[in-house]
Amino acid sequence: MEEKFWKDHCMLLNKDEENELEIFGYKTQRCRKALCITGYILSCGALLLLFYWKPEWDVWANCIPCSLEEADIVLLRTTVRCIQVQKIRYIWDFSIKQFKKVGSLEDSNTCYSIHHKFGAGLTREEQKIRQLVCGPNAIEVEIRPIWKLLFKEILNPFYVFQAFTLTLWLSQGYTEYSVAIIVLSIISVGLTVYDLRQQSTKLHDLVEEHNKVQVTVCVKSEGCKELESRYLVPGDVFLLDGKKLSLPCDAILIDGSCVVNEGMLTGESIPVTKTPLPLTESPMPWKTHSMEDYRRHVLFCGTEVIQVKLTGRGPVRAVVLQTGFNTAKGDLVRSILYPKPMNFQLYRDAFKFIIGLSAIGVLGLIYTVCVFTYHQKPVAEVVAMALLLLTVAVPPAIPAALTTGTVYAQRRLKKKKIFCITPQRINICGQINLVCFDKTGTLTEDGLDLWGVLPSEGSWFQKIHKFPSSTPLPWGPVCGVMASCHSLVVLDKKIQGDPLDLKMFEGTHWEIEESNMSQDGAGALHTCIVRPGPKASSAPVEGIAILHQFPFSSGLQRMSVVSQKIGEEQYDLYMKGAPEIVSSLCRQETVPADFLKELKMYTSQGFRVIALAHKVLSLGKDVDVSDLEREKAESELVFLGLLVMENRLKQETKPVLQELAAARIRSVMVTGDNLQTAVTVARSAEMIPRSSKVIIIEASEPEGSAPASIAWQLAEDSKASTAAAPVCANAQEKINLDGESCSYHFAMNGKSYQVLIKHFYSLLPKILVNATVFARMSPGQKSSLVEELQKLNYYVGMCGDGANDCGALKMAHAGISLSEQEASVASPFTSQIPNIQCVPELIREGRAALVSSFAVVKYLTLYGLIQFVGTALLFWQLQIFGNHQYLIQDVVITLLVCLTMSLTEAYPKLAPYRPPGQLISPPLLLSVVLNVYFTVTMQTCGFLLVKQQPWYVALASQRHCSLGNQTVLATSPKGNGTSSAQSTVLSYEDTTLWPLTTINCIIVAFVFSKGKPFRKPIYTNCE
Repeated sequence: MEEKFWKDHCMLLNKDEENELEIFGYKTQRCRKALCITGYILSCGALLLLFYWKPEWDVWANCIPCSLEEADIVLLRTTVRCIQVQKIRYIWDFSIKQFKKVGSLEDSNTCYSIHHKFGAGLTREEQKIRQLVCGPNAIEVEIRPIWKLLFKEILNPFYVFQAFTLTLWLSQGYTEYSVAIIVLSIISVGLTVYDLRQQSTKLHDLVEEHNKVQVTVCVKSEGCKELESRYLVPGDVFLLDGKKLSLPCDAILIDGSCVVNEGMLTGESIPVTKTPLPLTESPMPWKTHSMEDYRRHVLFCGTEVIQVKLTGRGPVRAVVLQTGFNTAKGDLVRSILYPKPMNFQLYRDAFKFIIGLSAIGVLGLIYTVCVFTYHQKPVAEVVAMALLLLTVAVPPAIPAALTTGTVYAQRRLKKKKIFCITPQRINICGQINLVCFDKTGTLTEDGLDLWGVLPSEGSWFQKIHKFPSSTPLPWGPVCGVMASCHSLVVLDKKIQGDPLDLKMFEGTHWEIEESNMSQDGAGALHTCIVRPGPKASSAPVEGIAILHQFPFSSGLQRMSVVSQKIGEEQYDLYMKGAPEIVSSLCRQETVPADFLKELKMYTSQGFRVIALAHKVLSLGKDVDVSDLEREKAESELVFLGLLVMENRLKQETKPVLQELAAARIRSVMVTGDNLQTAVTVARSAEMIPRSSKVIIIEASEPEGSAPASIAWQLAEDSKASTAAAPVCANAQEKINLDGESCSYHFAMNGKSYQVLIKHFYSLLPKILVNATVFARMSPGQKSSLVEELQKLNYYVGMCGDGANDCGALKMAHAGISLSEQEASVASPFTSQIPNIQCVPELIREGRAALVSSFAVVKYLTLYGLIQFVGTALLFWQLQIFGNHQYLIQDVVITLLVCLTMSLTEAYPKLAPYRPPGQLISPPLLLSVVLNVYFTVTMQTCGFLLVKQQPWYVALASQRHCSLGNQTVLATSPKGNGTSSAQSTVLSYEDTTLWPLTTINCIIVAFVFSKGKPFRKPIYTNCE
């Protein structure tokens, strides 16, 4: 019975997803509610304040557990029938008794059902129901009112404690320092509120335009009508009319094709061609049918449609897939609104320090009560002095001092053109011991240079044609494929597209015309025409019309086009792609026997190699080429040769990687490029030392009765893997890696990585410790790799140019984007200098900031304890330091130290070890404990020794203990021949202890302001 109740009471939201949440149902009980209201009144609002800090306690106090179906309150403090969690809407499904996410088309839809169920649009009634359930299609970011931000900030437990402390100090006449702290706190709160308000405004302005787009929507049986995009719902059909449009939702293209700029998602403003979802009767869900390349049919929210291409079936149409915060842009905005919490050890330890100091303060409170009660002092004085000693032990400046350090570091980074949107991560950068780098655009130059083309004829490679060359590339199938097999478009009279396509096309000296309308058997069709330019070699054709494109996909690793020579009836298919893939689709008799040898020769030199192929298509006269099946068309091709591209290392790459290696910081390459090319670039950059060996891991999925297996192959072995008889291991065999040392580096592709995750997970940690190159990695695999490295207790940095790196940049402890596109908004750090020099700079500043933070926490801890011991000793005599004495220590010394201790810049050379990552560690705790021991010994000795002096005069009747600026001394019952009237000293104990505590504070400030190896010496602050 209890088990059934618990099942109904509790459930998981987003099960097995990154944002998985538990939700519990509660029902309000009137008697509990009445008791809580009574508690609010009796505690003068203190209980209500506690419940504000701990909302789950509020639910537990006011409600009783119940099933989710009966509940009217959940721990998220909203109504149960429809809840919103991190901007995503969920509704209660009574049939399955679970919350269900809304705002998306069901993933179970097949290609056929999407075309036939939604192709004609929704009825008006269906639209209304979906609008009610899914809510508006809007990414709304509220500009939070200043009063709300202010209220939330000042209700922070630290500021509440500070308000209590300052009230007590003011009541005791300690006005100057209290006013100084109030002013600093107002400035601190004001800056924080201003910062939050600015961020809120910027994010609001970024997404606001998305909510005001006019679209043409098709309503079933009613035709098309203009509609504001906020009224779109999943399942709606809208038209793309050729105008530039910022997409207001995620949508599946079902008719026509279009060119979009996905810079918002990828960080690269490169036109991407989208193709319609195929009309096939496959029973598989549409995403499964399209495999990982389903994205080529999806228009993502926030991306810009820059060109549409009609087919013979009518206008370009798309079905709304997701709306609001469920979209790609919504997901990006949510990642900014609700960032992954970085629970860094420093902040946890600092909080523990404050708890420890509070415990010491409580002991001081008990001690004060005992002493003052023993001397029969008034209750008001006993309470005031006890609370005063409690507040002395806990310095209120610890959180503010930590913030000051990161602000200084952020300012220094800004001077180096590194911008930070989450300053808390700067300290975390000080612990980085592994950095993942993207290759293209990060380690190597952005663009590729055309180095040469190696044509093939009659199953033999011919003489290579190098670029640039005095003679143009001669006409032939190779020239045809280079001129037509691309996704280039003409926008504003300028050719735009993938840099690789652009370089390849420029090598032919052909020209491209803007898309125009032509007629075929099925009606209107957009075509792209390429023609020989003035500098091109003479060709027997007027030009080539590109009729249809099978776009490049990372899963298939190839692209192809269907074309037709102008004035001819023959159709040609041209293909380019990864050499291993293209050769497998060609007739084997056309592939040269030395194909693998030539391929390895060029990739081992660091060249990017693309294979080319061609096929004559046997089609009818009036065929619709857009209906061709890709798998059938891309088969039995003729191998044409290899296109060799050069990708140079950036000038700064090698020195930076050497600097990181000298500092014992691991460098790992994570790229979407070819494995052999990646290994070669890693060697060229000295990421892999020349003396080290590279072991390539090839893992295979289970096939039939054969289990999953791993093959290990030395990359230096020039023979094919079959001839080399690689070591193999399957799921049942023990794989011993204990003998591996750092002289070996593992390299693998994304496919092998996925197999290791799925079938050899226990082996993965041992491999990752020595793995250096990961090639052909998808964006999801990059994020997964960062997460797996973090599980091995690495502090991971990720540096990428924004293209497909967004997920990994967000997942890493420190993500550094070299792109200034919108995608960099998701990255904690952005460098305006597009090379990896920013990485050591960030680590240096992180280390300096971390050491400064530790120093400030240790100093403030000891400062509080030094004052605590001195005050406690004076309380024994019913005395206290004067107002100005506290003021000098608090303002002139401590406040100045806190503001300047973090000013010290980072040491220019990276040390081969990291600063300590934990405050609560034996070496750091020992320094604090020994200093406390020294303080207690010194002050106690001073306190006792002054009493032994012949000129010492004790107080006859103790003065009233207050924070006045002067101490009144009564006559001593015991005199040593000196009367109080003749004495100019008000209190010998005070006069002895105050210089000791002051000098102690100054000594501690210098002791903890350590310079080398992580910071410059303290005297450089004056420079």
